[in-house]
Amino acid sequence: MSAPFIRILNKSLLLLTLVFLSQLSLAQKQVCITVDDLPVVGYGLNSDADWKSVTDKLISNFKKFDIPAIGYVNEGKLKVRGKLSQQRVALLETWLSNGYELGNHTYSHIDYHKNSFKDFVNNVINGEQVIRPLMKKHNSELKYFRHPYLRSGETKERSDSLATFLSDAGYVPSPVTLDSDDYLFASAYAKAFKKKDNTLMKKIGQAYIDHTEKKLKFYEELTETIFGRQIPQTYLMHANMLNADYLDELAEMFIANGYAFASQTQVLKDPAYQKSITKFGNWGMSWLYRWALTDNKGKELFRKDIQVPDFIKE
Repeated sequence: MSAPFIRILNKSLLLLTLVFLSQLSLAQKQVCITVDDLPVVGYGLNSDADWKSVTDKLISNFKKFDIPAIGYVNEGKLKVRGKLSQQRVALLETWLSNGYELGNHTYSHIDYHKNSFKDFVNNVINGEQVIRPLMKKHNSELKYFRHPYLRSGETKERSDSLATFLSDAGYVPSPVTLDSDDYLFASAYAKAFKKKDNTLMKKIGQAYIDHTEKKLKFYEELTETIFGRQIPQTYLMHANMLNADYLDELAEMFIANGYAFASQTQVLKDPAYQKSITKFGNWGMSWLYRWALTDNKGKELFRKDIQVPDFIKE
């Protein structure tokens, strides 16, 4: 075997090794897609057809991109004029029959910081009356809980009380690390839809994807500051028309930034999610902020947080 051939072979092997290591590094960046306020956030678009369309589009794109998403349910939305709507229950069946998991998001999206412990706990219990037997029917177990407004206790005592209740009830809380204020974009998007302004809808949709990518990079920087590494992230989005229409572009954005999609169970295995929180207040924000405040880190970074575009606020 000639020396030039050996050099070429060695270079090829080196290139293949670098590509493999690069792909391995990229695969280690993971994100869990979590969807709040199921069955759907309608923004005035509340017909059975509207809600079915949103649900079907979300599920279709979950399948297309192999996203093991989880949906967090407000059971109060299952009722129409005080009666359980079988059409809305059927939307949850669509999630489950396609292999996607559901979690408890309380019955009526109650704010823990504005209600007594007793009232909040009752709202959690009322929020599992339909989904627990429904999940059992589909050989799935109800085990995850998402705090409405991301409010988990404004004092240590209140936080500990809720954490103890959830643990005793068999729930695992789902902390959010990535949040792009999608509900503001979704509200604007629904208004543009009602006006049949397709140009504005497209502008809002693209602004949402661009904003989310900027927020992702900001949160990655914050993650590095806290943990000295990238951790599996948990992204909060909502079941609305905007995400139904733009989930494909959202998924492509995450992939372009080196992310693979992971389940709720997978991301919560990372030890970062066991990190204690010692600073409390009347806030509802990313757990990355809470961990940074606990470590007395990140205040400089907080000022770099990405703001929603003015035209969306308007």
